[in-house]
Formats: sequence, structure tokens, C-alpha cells
Amino acid sequence: MSGPLLGLAGFCVVIALIMLRMPVAIAMGAVGVIGVTITNSWNAAGFMLGRAAFDAAFPYSLSIVPLFVAMGVFAAHAGLSRALYSFVAAFIGHLRGGLAMATIGACAIFGAICGSGIATAATMGRVALPEMRRLGYADSLAAASVAAGGTLGVMIPPSILFLIYGLLTEQSIGKLFFSGILPGILGMLLYMAAVWFSVARNSQAGPAGPKSDWPARLVSLKDVWKVLLLFGVVLGGLYFGWFSDTEAAAVGAFGAAFMAWATGNLSRESLKKSLAETGITTGMIFTILIGANIFNFFVESTGLTDFLVDYVKGLGWNRWMVMFALMVFYVILGALMDEISMILLTVAPVFKLVTTLGFDPIWFGVMLITVCEIGMIMPPVGINLFVIQGVGNLPMATVVRGIMPFACADFVRLFLICVFPWLATWLPNKLI
Repeated sequence: MSGPLLGLAGFCVVIALIMLRMPVAIAMGAVGVIGVTITNSWNAAGFMLGRAAFDAAFPYSLSIVPLFVAMGVFAAHAGLSRALYSFVAAFIGHLRGGLAMATIGACAIFGAICGSGIATAATMGRVALPEMRRLGYADSLAAASVAAGGTLGVMIPPSILFLIYGLLTEQSIGKLFFSGILPGILGMLLYMAAVWFSVARNSQAGPAGPKSDWPARLVSLKDVWKVLLLFGVVLGGLYFGWFSDTEAAAVGAFGAAFMAWATGNLSRESLKKSLAETGITTGMIFTILIGANIFNFFVESTGLTDFLVDYVKGLGWNRWMVMFALMVFYVILGALMDEISMILLTVAPVFKLVTTLGFDPIWFGVMLITVCEIGMIMPPVGINLFVIQGVGNLPMATVVRGIMPFACADFVRLFLICVFPWLATWLPNKLI
């Protein structure tokens, strides 16, 4: 078997193992070790295995990952999610579907200090689902709005997926963060439109809630300034050059921890839980990084990346046809595996292909994260669907039943970013 075919076979084996529920890091690492043994020798595989963990985890730039993870964890413990939900609900909760729209708005703002779609969905689900159920919302709409709104956490900065993409492709983290702002706002508005569409079809799915008067609305502002301050300090520091990427993450983590302490929500027990959660999440990410490093070494040794680039060039396709094929591939892959694994597994060969075809790497990063968002709510493996199923104790069929308008909204957003690339590139080019 030729080298490129062996690399392609290895890729297929990894996907098959993941679908069989083998942990992603083990699947990539095991296939990588076996592949290097076949293409080189056992001694080469042993040497590579000994270096992989160090090479994957040693770079100083990776210290940004646990810091932004900690920022999101402490923000959740500070009780900011409930304050955000109350703030948005005070302004639009009286509309039909208003609480679902408020959930999406609160997810967007919370995503600005969390960086994780899973954490955003889980945190907001605990706050929003009981309120929507109390007012008689259909479980399908309530669950779908939280699941979809949670995905905004991976687009609106600071985003863990943008961090990983930037570190793997050596792109500016600051530019990637700013590139996600407009697409994130667009996603929020399109999700709200999906709620409107859902209640227009069935008015009983999202009944109007009580209308808040202006004094109540002003009171709801009292805790929102903390979120805006934290978001502004992190991104403002990057924009004005006060901090490096890693320093901005450290400031964000400290700021979130301080807010949790100032609100009385950071007891010794919650501090232990926060640090443990940060450690577990960071360990998961770094373990996958190590597995991906082993597998990518194997893929590079087979020459698969160069083969794919040359093969696509030989097809004579228009570059936009290639991009369309890539997006279809990622939508399918995103419905079968989690998004961090998907990026780590594929970004090395795909990034070389898209840059060779002349696509802007920042723009492609936004396209990739948008497709990741679609994957997070697409059955059968959309991770946010399982998160909301667990948080709300709902049948999976109920969660899936309401998700299609939101998935369609994501496809509309993907099309708009493709047609109007400035949605992703204007802000970072203007500010950095």
C-alpha cells in the first residue's frame, strides 16, 4: 500500500474507532503509533512516542488554554449566568418566544467570558430551562434554544476552538478572536429568528411572559456590567497592546475569580471544584493534543497532505467547489465526533490545502468554527444535544425535534460568511 493510501486508511480507522466510542486521544495515538511502525520502524515509533507528549504540551503558547478555561469556570461560579438571563428576559421576555430569545441572548453574552459551547449550554440550561417550563414553553423549543445558543460560546471570543485553531496554524489569536464577533452576533440574531419562526408555526410553543417595567429593567443591569467589564478588559487589552494573548487570558481568569469571590460565591469548596473542573477540562484537551500530535506525525510521514493538495489541483475544480466540498465534509464529520477532535484530526492537511488555494486563513477559521457549531447540534452525536438532555432530563427525541430551525439558521450564516467574507475579516483587519 502506498504512503498516501496508508495515511487515508489510518484516517478512516480513527473515525471508525471514535464512532465505536473509543476515546479520541487513544484512537489517534494508537493509529499513529501503529502507522509509524509500518511506515518506518518500531524504533522510530518508540522515539516519536517518547517525544510526542513533550512536543504537544511544552510550547509556552499553550498556557493560554487552561487560563481561558479557568476564566469560564470562575465566571459560571460567580453567578453571572443568572444575572445575564434576568437582564435579557427583562427586555424581551414579554414577547412570544421571548424567554427562548432571552436565553440565546444570554448565551451570547456569557459566551464572551466562557469560551466553551458545552459549558455555556450546560450553565444556561440550568438557569433557563426551569423558567421556560414554568411558563409553559414546549420542551422541544426550550431545549433547542439552549442547545443552539450554547454553540455561540465557541464563536464569540474568547473561544477555545479559535485558540486551538490559531495555535495549530500559527495565526494571530487576537485576530481570530475579533473575527468571531460579527459572525457571533449574526448567529445570535439568526437563532432569534429561528425562535420567531418556531412560535409563528405554533404559538403555544413559546407563550409570552410577564412584561417588566423600566425600574425592573434598570435593576437587572446591576450585575451585567461585570461581564461587560471582563470582556472589555480582555479584548481591549489585546487591541491596545496592553497584554499578550497569554497575559490577557491570565487577566481574564483572575478577573473572573475575583468576581466570584466578590459576590460571595467562591468558598473553599467551590474553589476546589473550580480548580478541579479546570484541570479536568485542560487535561482532556492536552491529552487529545498529544494523540493528535502522534497521528499527525504519521500522516505527514505518509505524504498524504501533499498528495491531497496535488490531487485537488489535478481535478481542475474551481476553488469554491473545493471549499463547498470541504464544508459538506465537515458537516458530516461534525455530526459524528466532537469539534476539538475534528479540528485536531483534520486541520493540518486541510489548512495547507485552503491556503494553497488562496483563501484567507482567518476567514477560513471562522468558516470552520461555524461548521463546528452546526456539528454541536446535529444528530446523532451533536454534543450539545446530549448536554441539554442531561441537564433537562429530557428524551433525546424531544431535544432533536426542535433543533432543525436553528440548524437551518446556521447554514444561512455559513452561506452569508461565504458570500460576504468581510463579516469575518473586516473587524480584525480594522483593529489589529
